[in-house]
Order: sequence, then structure tokens, then C-alpha cells
Amino acid sequence: MRAREFVTEHRMVWKRGPRGKITLKWRCETGPRTGRTVPQVKDCSAAPDIAQAQKFKRTRARTKIRQARRTKRTKRVNPTSRLVQRLNIYR
Repeated sequence: MRAREFVTEHRMVWKRGPRGKITLKWRCETGPRTGRTVPQVKDCSAAPDIAQAQKFKRTRARTKIRQARRTKRTKRVNPTSRLVQRLNIYR
């Protein structure tokens, strides 16, 4: 039996953590954080922090080109990122 057979609202995924460590997290399928990856299932239904969202919108508007280049290179070069991609193939 696999965990995904019991849990239908959320999906377990592997994600890069601090210092290149791979950890198991959850992808929210419902609620205000649909599509986000969170450390615990209960975070999917937590209320969003409006101030933090506004701050990140300003940061993203200022640095989106630089962020895109950096993440593109990381996903292609970093061995941890490549391993996470292989682990997250949904079977």
C-alpha cells in the first residue's frame, strides 16, 4: 500500500532543503495554497500572510529575471536538484 492511496487531497513530494538536503514535503491540492509545497499538511489550510505576500510581489517584480536565470542554472547543474526531479516522477 502506498500513502497516496489513503491521502487524496495532498501529494507527498521530495524537495531540496537547507544545505542541499532532500526532505519529504506536501503539495497542496486544495485550499488557499493550492499548488504550493509545504512542510506539513496542516499548512495547506493556514491563512495566508498578506504582508509577506505583498512584500514578495515587490521583490519578485524587481528581481524576476535574475531569479529565473539562477534557478534555471541550478535545476540543470545541481546534483541534488536533478535527484529531486527523478524522485518526483509520479507513478
